[in-house]
Parts: sequence; structure tokens; C-alpha cells
Amino acid sequence: MGIPGAATGAGIGLRAPHVDELLASRPAIGWLEVHAENYMGGGPAIGALERLRPDYPLSVHGVGLSLGSADGLDRAHLERLAALVERLDPALVSEHLSWSVAGGAYLNDLLPLPYTGESLELVGAHVQRVQDRLGRRLLVENPSGYLSFAASTIPEVEFLGALARRTGCGLLCDVNNAYVTCRNTGGDAEAYLDAVDPDAVGEIHLAGHAVNDADGDRVLIDDHGAPVADAVWRLYARALGRFGAVPTLIEWDTDLPPLTRLLDEAATAGRVLRAAVPEASAVQPA
Repeated sequence: MGIPGAATGAGIGLRAPHVDELLASRPAIGWLEVHAENYMGGGPAIGALERLRPDYPLSVHGVGLSLGSADGLDRAHLERLAALVERLDPALVSEHLSWSVAGGAYLNDLLPLPYTGESLELVGAHVQRVQDRLGRRLLVENPSGYLSFAASTIPEVEFLGALARRTGCGLLCDVNNAYVTCRNTGGDAEAYLDAVDPDAVGEIHLAGHAVNDADGDRVLIDDHGAPVADAVWRLYARALGRFGAVPTLIEWDTDLPPLTRLLDEAATAGRVLRAAVPEASAVQPA
């Protein structure tokens, strides 16, 4: 089975409360992304997704592979992911640069890892194993950060670049995550994006974040529960100028708005994309 038509323009993360409305209205939207783990059990959920499949390119975004786990990959989980990818034949498949499994216990979070040569060897081996099993390129997403490990010897963006060169994987550049990480750890988000290899980027994520002021310290929380911030929109335009017309996703997972509000955010992303990359207008969905 060949890979279907590419995801282009701006898409949305498909969440369960919006499925029926999307099925009924079939709005003009570039593509849809789903969390892999929500569809591994089969049943009505994946049946509804397959009804949408002829009209929208799909992206499968994993949250449970635990690429950075020292315990190794969970073979059963990888097999479930492979079966889902084979069934849906999505345009894109992605996961996070993080870990979430220790001692056989799954933790409900995407946890950070130190960026060292040892970590690069470990994650590289896991990414290669996933790609070999899926028979396609995996996109690896930069995480949102709240601290820096003293043990880290490689800047995050360099770690991701080395991972891409070593394995042939692509990068999912989450612009909001880059902004959140740099604000929380004292980095420069523009310099971060400028250091990303444009040829490796296969997808962009945009989302909202929360601001937490406690004891005089301001921490940004990547909660996917608000509109995209103005500063992130500006970074997105900068990213497009460097990466080109990369398919872009609006993520919104908490305080979920009506579908029309989510589509408005995607329409804004589409306008920014076409303004930043005018030559893409002829091929991007309106």
C-alpha cells in the first residue's frame, strides 16, 4: 500500500467531542492528526476515523512509545502502533523526544531526558527500530522544557539534528514547545529555530500555553488549552521563512473549544503560511 496524498496547509488535532460534527459537516481543512493510543483498541472510534479517511489526509501522533526509556521499547506497544499505521496508512507518523516508562510502569507524562552521547545512542537505536518496523520515516518532536539537566552536554537542537542525521528520521518542530522551553530555561527561541535543519522538518505544531506566576517566578506550561500566543505566531512566521510550506497542526487538548473555534485557529495558520511562503498558495488548501 502506498502512502496517500501528503498533508498540506493547516490541520487540526481530531478529538472525540468533534468527531460527529466533523463527519456531518466535512469542513475544508488540510488534514487531521490523531493520537495513536486512542485508536489502538479498535471499535467505533477507529471506524469513524476510517469514514473520514477518504476526505482528509491523516497523521498518527504517538505519545506512548517512550523513545528515551532506558528500559527499551515495549515490543507489544510497537506492534500495536505498527498495526494501526498499516490500517490507516497515514501521511505522517510522529513521536516525542521523551520517556514515559520505567520498570514496566507507564507514567502519564512525557518526561525529559539528559542530552548526552549515551542518550543519543539509546534514542537513535530506538528510532531506527521503530522505522524498521513501520517501514517509513518517523518524525521526532522537540519537547516542552521546564528545567535543564546539569548532565546534558549537547544542546537540544543539536541533539535533534544529530538524531536526524544518524537515523534518517525527520523532525516535528513544535514552535510553541520551543518558545516555552526557551522562556523557561533562559534560551533564545529565534536562535533555536535558526539552528534547526530545514531539510529535516516534516511537520510543525502550534498550540497555546498557560502562564504560571509563583513566588515571583514565571513558568510557561504547555497545556494546549488556549489560542496560540502572539509571540508564537511570530515565531511560526519566522520558522516558515526558514523551513518552507511545512504542514502545520493546531493542537488543543484541554478546555476544548467548539470545532468552529479550532477551525478559526487553523485558518489563521493557513493565512500566516501563505503570507510567509507566497508560492505555496497555489497548492495549499484555503
